[in-house]
Amino acid sequence: MSSTLYLQLDRNIQVRHPHVHLQDIARLSCTDPKTLNRLRVLPVVTLKPDQPGRYVMSAMDLIDLIQKKEPNLDITHIGEPDFILTYQQPDTPHILFHWVKTVFVCLASFFGAAFSIMTFNADADVEKLFQQIYEQVTGNVSSGFTILEITYSVGLGLGVLFFFNHFSRMRITSDPSPMQVQMRTYEDNVNTTIIEDINRKQLTPKNHSPS
Repeated sequence: MSSTLYLQLDRNIQVRHPHVHLQDIARLSCTDPKTLNRLRVLPVVTLKPDQPGRYVMSAMDLIDLIQKKEPNLDITHIGEPDFILTYQQPDTPHILFHWVKTVFVCLASFFGAAFSIMTFNADADVEKLFQQIYEQVTGNVSSGFTILEITYSVGLGLGVLFFFNHFSRMRITSDPSPMQVQMRTYEDNVNTTIIEDINRKQLTPKNHSPS
C-alpha cells in the first residue's frame, strides 16, 4: 500500500535563506513518517544570495520534484496552483532608521488627515452651517466656539478611533481594522498581478510581441 503526502501551499511565501527546502515553503503531512522526514529536507531551489526579490513557482514543479524522489508516493495538493517565493536577505535592524521612518509616516498621516478634514469642512461650509443651526435653536448669535463645534471636534476624533478599531495597543473588537483589510486586499492584488504577468510571458511565443 502506497503512502499519501498532503502538500499545502500559501499564495506568498517568505524565505530568508537562499537554499530553499520543501519544509521552508510548504506544510507537509504524510502517512509514512520516514518518507515525511526525507521530504522535509528535499532541496527545491537555490537562489542567488545577492539577488533578493520575488520568484513565481508552480505547484506542479514541486509535485514533479517529489515524484522523482518518491515515485510510489501519492500526492494530494491543497492550496494555490502558483505561488510567489519572496526572498529577503536577513538584515540587522537599525533602530534609528525605524524610528525616523515611523515618525515620518505618523506626521504624514496626521497632516494629510488634517488637511482632508479641513478641505471637507471648507467645501461643505460647516462653520456657516453650525452658525445657522445655533442661531435657529437658541436665538443667539454664534461666537464660533459653541457646543456644536466642541461636540463635532470630539466626535470626529472618537469616530476615527472607532473606525480604525484600536488605540495604541488596545483593540476595541477582535475584528481586523479597515486599514488591515485594505492592506490585505492590496497584497492579494499584487500577488495576483505578479503571477498573471509571469504566466502571460511564459505563454507568449518568442517570435511574437505580446498584444
